[in-house]
Amino acid sequence: MVVKIRLARFGKRNKAFYNIVVAHARTARNSKPLEVLGTYDPYPKKPLEGNGKPYKDIQLDVSRAKYWLGVGAQPSDPAWRLLSMIGLLEPKFRPGRIMDEIKEATGPVSTKGRPSAKLKER
Repeated sequence: MVVKIRLARFGKRNKAFYNIVVAHARTARNSKPLEVLGTYDPYPKKPLEGNGKPYKDIQLDVSRAKYWLGVGAQPSDPAWRLLSMIGLLEPKFRPGRIMDEIKEATGPVSTKGRPSAKLKER
């Protein structure tokens, strides 16, 4: 069976709290998982020393996450984002990086000879 790393929602209404879990792909979101890898609290917490940026709390068992990724577990998009923040996966989408790759592949882009994209007035 296909195994996925995904988020299971807990907490109150308008105050979500997520467990990062490993579960079979066809099971329900909050069904019993194969393993709980960690937790994610999406609401920013105040910094401890008083000044600085608020942070979102992510707790994860990195060795077990590496194991499940190694045996072929597929992370969902939100789980992929969290795992890339920790450094286990490459980020999926970075607009600047994609534009750089396009420029390298195609070379300099010329706009000469192309019609403008202005709307025609009626």
